[in-house]
Amino acid sequence: MIVWINGAFGAGKTTTARELIDLIPNSTLFDPELIGAGLTQLLPPKHLAEVGDFQDLPIWRRLVVDTAAALLAELGGVLVVPMTLLRQDYRDEIFGGLASRRIPVRHVLLAPAETILRERIADREVPPDLPDGEIRVRQWSYDHIEPYRAALAGWLTADAHPVDTSALTPYEAAERVADAVRTGAVPVCDIVQTPEPTAETVAAGVLLFDEHDRVLLVDPTYKAGWEFPGGVVERGEAPARAGMREVAEETGIQLDDVPSLLVVDWESPRPPGYGGLRLLFDGGRLDGEAARRMLLPGPELRGWRFVTEEEAATLLPPVRYERLRWALRARERGAALYLEAGVPVG
Repeated sequence: MIVWINGAFGAGKTTTARELIDLIPNSTLFDPELIGAGLTQLLPPKHLAEVGDFQDLPIWRRLVVDTAAALLAELGGVLVVPMTLLRQDYRDEIFGGLASRRIPVRHVLLAPAETILRERIADREVPPDLPDGEIRVRQWSYDHIEPYRAALAGWLTADAHPVDTSALTPYEAAERVADAVRTGAVPVCDIVQTPEPTAETVAAGVLLFDEHDRVLLVDPTYKAGWEFPGGVVERGEAPARAGMREVAEETGIQLDDVPSLLVVDWESPRPPGYGGLRLLFDGGRLDGEAARRMLLPGPELRGWRFVTEEEAATLLPPVRYERLRWALRARERGAALYLEAGVPVG
């Protein structure tokens, strides 16, 4: 299990986490800041200069998941992780990756009043040998108050268990967190647990259209980027039936007829991914009433939208967009296509 301690910069996450590992039996502290520091030594300066925060690096987000999983496999017990997460898509990607490893996450938010937060940032000691560096860190904390305020007004309060630490010492805050975890007041995050593949997979997606022939895209919580409704075909399951099952699970729409095949696309292995066959089926056009009955978003999905082909190009990764583009051509021609990495063959 992971206890993720979230909060604004300066909220006292690390000091509270250090106290918490003495209160939760068999627990270990894992600070993802160490991964960020390591990447500054490993990645080329030009690459680092392209992002404003190491959290914007996909490699950081994946290494957080991989390292947490490796630590739990080695040590067992509970991992206490103090780390600010203000972007919901990053939270979803990291927590979804952990869920895919069957690692439950309990999400706690340290939430002192903003006046207290500003006072704590102002009172940070400046080491005499590094005044400029500490001043930059202090300004960084001030600059992130507004994004924190926006996250607090949006997704963060609903997602995490809040603990008001305005009048608490780090030890008292840790006691509150430990008690909330022990009593179950901090529930396991409600996020889909899709196992990570260990070999090539077969995945079935279903294209659903509105009355204007725009295609439905969904935004999964468990991985980055927009997708088609669908998922991995289970052992012994027919691909078209798998697509129908996934559509029902994700959207609540029951397809009466088996959808027709549009494309078969071979996705080559690209570490850490394994690749495999990706099939797209034509689920047909939804009337306005059917679209209004959709259950989106749910635990698996952050959002959804009907888009034109041009709009899809701005949302989908390139290979996934090419798969869609050729699926639309196949739909127009009434003949399925075979692709390799999004390119027709034969």
